[in-house]
Amino acid sequence: MCKGEKDKANQIHMGSIVKEHVNSKGIRVSWLADQLHCHRNNVYKIYEKDWIDTHILLKLCYILDYDFFALLSRHYQEQRKKK
Repeated sequence: MCKGEKDKANQIHMGSIVKEHVNSKGIRVSWLADQLHCHRNNVYKIYEKDWIDTHILLKLCYILDYDFFALLSRHYQEQRKKK
């Protein structure tokens, strides 16, 4: 396995995590789009992204009342332990 493949295997897909959290809370995409002041197509684009801009991620934390940064921090700590 080359370095790029190994790095990808250790990454988390933030868009999928946001989508999973939204779905688990029963939140509609149209509601989330309204909260983000964007079109619902942009929410679907967020779901597709590996990484989300910190400004948008912070907005999502407030809107969804969930600390996505803590999740990233835990992931980072786990990866550091493996090295």
